[in-house]
Formats: sequence, C-alpha cells, structure tokens
Amino acid sequence: MTTSPRRRSVLASAATIAALTAGALAIPCAAYAQDHTTPQPPYPKGLGYPLHPERPEYPVKSVHPEKPVHPEQPVHPVKPVYPEKPVHPVKPEYPQRPEKPVYPVKPVYPEKPVRPVKPEYPVKPVHPVKPEYPQRPVKPVYPEKPVRPVKPEYPVKPVHPVKPEYPVKPEYPQRPVKPVYPEKPVHPVKPTYPEHPVKPVYPEKPVQPVKPEYPQRPVKPVYPEKPVRPVKPEYPVKPEYPQRPVKPVYPEKPVQPVKPEYPQRPVKPVYPEKPVHPVKPTYPEHPVKPVYPEKPVKPEYPQRPVKPVYPEKPVHPVKPTYPEHPVKPTYPEHPVKPTYPEHPVKPVYPEKPVHPVKPTYPEKPVHPVKPTYPEHPVKPVRPSKPSEPHHAHKKSDHDHESRDE
Repeated sequence: MTTSPRRRSVLASAATIAALTAGALAIPCAAYAQDHTTPQPPYPKGLGYPLHPERPEYPVKSVHPEKPVHPEQPVHPVKPVYPEKPVHPVKPEYPQRPEKPVYPVKPVYPEKPVRPVKPEYPVKPVHPVKPEYPQRPVKPVYPEKPVRPVKPEYPVKPVHPVKPEYPVKPEYPQRPVKPVYPEKPVHPVKPTYPEHPVKPVYPEKPVQPVKPEYPQRPVKPVYPEKPVRPVKPEYPVKPEYPQRPVKPVYPEKPVQPVKPEYPQRPVKPVYPEKPVHPVKPTYPEHPVKPVYPEKPVKPEYPQRPVKPVYPEKPVHPVKPTYPEHPVKPTYPEHPVKPTYPEHPVKPVYPEKPVHPVKPTYPEKPVHPVKPTYPEHPVKPVRPSKPSEPHHAHKKSDHDHESRDE
C-alpha cells in the first residue's frame, strides 16, 4: 500500500485500461472491427471500403418470432335445457294510407295542325320463292405440276449506236377563238318517283378458272385465185312428197301465275324547246405528221447487289427469379349453426266486421284555376369537392397484415 497521490493515479489509470480491454475482447464484433480495419487512403483517392454496406437486390421482410403456445381454456359445463316460453302473436300493423299529392293544373296547349292525308302507294309485288340450289360436288385432288426446267442464260446484247438528231418539229397554226355560246336554260326540278322494290340478293356466281393463253395462230398463206366455174345446168323438177302426218295433241301447259302490275310512272313534264345553236366553224386541216425513226431496244438493267450478312442479335440475360410469396395461414372453421325452434302456428283471427255505408256528402265547390307563375331562376352549379389525395389511401409498411405474416 502506497500513500502517495502520484502512485494512486497511476494505479487507477492502469485499472481502467485493463477493464476497457477486457470489455472489448468480450464483444467479438468490436474486437474484429479493431483488428481488421482498413485505413482511409490519403486525399484525393477514393475510399478503401464502401460507405454503405451491401444490400440485397430485393426487399426481404423481417421474420417475426413465433407466438407462444397459450394454454387451452377450461371446458365449461353444459347448460341445462330450459322449457321454451310461449310466444305471443304479434298484431299485424296495417299500412298507413299515403297522402294524396297535389297535382298541378295542366296548361292549355294550342291545337295541333291537321296533317294532310297520306297518299296510297301501290302494293309491293310478292316475289316468288327461289328454289334451293344443289350442293356443289367436292373438287378432286389434282396431281402436282412438274417442276419447270431452269431457263438458260441469254447472251449479252451488243451496245447500240448513238441516236441520230431528229428534225425540228414544225410549228402548228394557232387555234381559232372559241365563239361565245348562249347560256343553258334552267330545267325544271324533277319530281320524286316512288321507290322501286328492293332487288333480292342472288347467290354469288362461282369464280371460273382462268383460261390458258393459247398460242398465236400462224399467218395464213396467200392462196392463188380460184378459177371461174361454169354455169350450172337446170335440174329437173322435184317430185311431190307425201303429206306429213298430223301432229299429236300435247297436254296443255300449266297456268302461269299472274305477274304483279307495274306501278304507273308519273307523267313526264313538258320541257321548253332547246335553242338553235350556231353552226360550228370549220377548222383547217392539221399538217401531216413526220415519219420518225424507230425507237431503239431498251438495254438491260444491271443486277442488284447482294444483301450483306448482318451480325446476329445478342442474347439477352435471363431474368432473375423472384422470391416466393409466404403461405397464408389457415383460418379456423366457422362454428356449426344451431338449430332454432320452429315458428309457432299463426292463430286464426276473427273476421272483420262489416262497416256501415258512408253517407253521401254534397259536392265541393270548384277551386279557381291556379295562375301561371314565372319560372324560377336556374341555380348556379357549385364546384365539386376535391377528392382525397392518393397518399391517404396508401397502406403503411407496418400494417396489421404484415404483423400476422
């Protein structure tokens, strides 16, 4: 034991250092952090380790601890079954009569104008029913056509000479001035004819196959002139042939249905006489067109270049697999519905008494007609209230659902 104050301070500092080192060694994380720390590099280089720790790519929910198993509740004794009390019948409530609404007096509308009598149109003709056409036979399967042979390459055409210069075209004479014709008369408006009956829709005609192109016929040769034939001699008179037998009597044809009468067309209006147009002047004859040389044959165009081979498209990376959703807990089954007692039998009520006949009252005086008041002014449309913001409906991350999971 030392009594000097200097010695006592040294001993206290040593004790505190020993306690601190013992506490740091007891926590493995703190000891590991002290031993394996990377020093910060000097400025302006980057950091030796990232400021933020690595995070997973997808959010992982925190695993809540399992709930402790509570002890089962004690079983209560079964209640005794008491006798059911008699249910008294409830008197029926008669519905109240609704109050009669006060209807407004109907205004006196002006009389409607009398419409003209609609003319009677001719009756539409009844078209005969069309017969059902038989079904077409199935088309046979034709044999495959033979493959055509490859055409041989044609020889290269020679280069054509330079075109000669053509003569200058002569100038055509000027056309005469067009005379001023009289204005066309205004024709009367055509009357509206009744509509024709709708034409029935006939079946579409079958598409005929395309006929092959036949080869051109050869040019007919020039034959020599035919010689002049001598005059034919007169032939003797023909003998009389026997009479033809009598034609048998054929059965009568069936009576065809009477065609419907065609509606009468309206009388064509009398148009005014057309005016006499002036005689057109005679134009001078055009000059004779010069004979131009024949056009040269068009040369063949060069072949198109071959399409280059482009590089293949890169293969996209495979999408990552998302984490599976947690399995929902199984909810307990609903309790069995108890059997309720049957409804009591409705009692037989006595018949309603016959009410006496109401006395007849004198007629009420007729009220005067209500005057027509001016219409109320239109109320201004108030602006609608703004709807709630979206963040008000957004669920928080700490809901009771996340706790259950």
